[in-house]
Amino acid sequence: MTREEKSQVIEALTSKLTEGRIIYFADISGLNALQTSNLRRACFKANIKLAVVKNTLLGKAMEKSDKDFGDLPSILKGNTSLMISESSSAPAKLIKDFRKKSLIPLLKGAYVEEAIYIGDNQLESLVNIKSKEQVIGDIITLLQSPAKNVISALQSGGNKLSGILTTLSEK
Repeated sequence: MTREEKSQVIEALTSKLTEGRIIYFADISGLNALQTSNLRRACFKANIKLAVVKNTLLGKAMEKSDKDFGDLPSILKGNTSLMISESSSAPAKLIKDFRKKSLIPLLKGAYVEEAIYIGDNQLESLVNIKSKEQVIGDIITLLQSPAKNVISALQSGGNKLSGILTTLSEK
């Protein structure tokens, strides 16, 4: 690979890292051709972009990116594949489902909405992450609940109050 080709790859990786809010780093070495094809197909169906990258080029792209990847450059050893998604838990769920048939892919780390996860032991917590939209929906539901209770209490209290006033006026 020439120096110019390397710089083009670094630029492409930098733009992927800059644009992506959810980036998983996985090790898919050890998968045979059929398993790799099945993984790629599953990624395509789940709207996840899968790319096998060179660690040195990825490290340089991480440095050029405007994001703070913390300790993630330390995991760039051995084979590394990028999984870029719009949903925060989709790649983790895909890895978990794929592991029902084999022990691979292994999760090396993840960058999810500025939070950094390192190690395969983080997979379960990543599966349970709610998306930004789900969290906003939960917050709106929680905020609406007290308002509904107050309105309902005022309406029922108003009926009681008017009943009391009617009774008193009749006396």
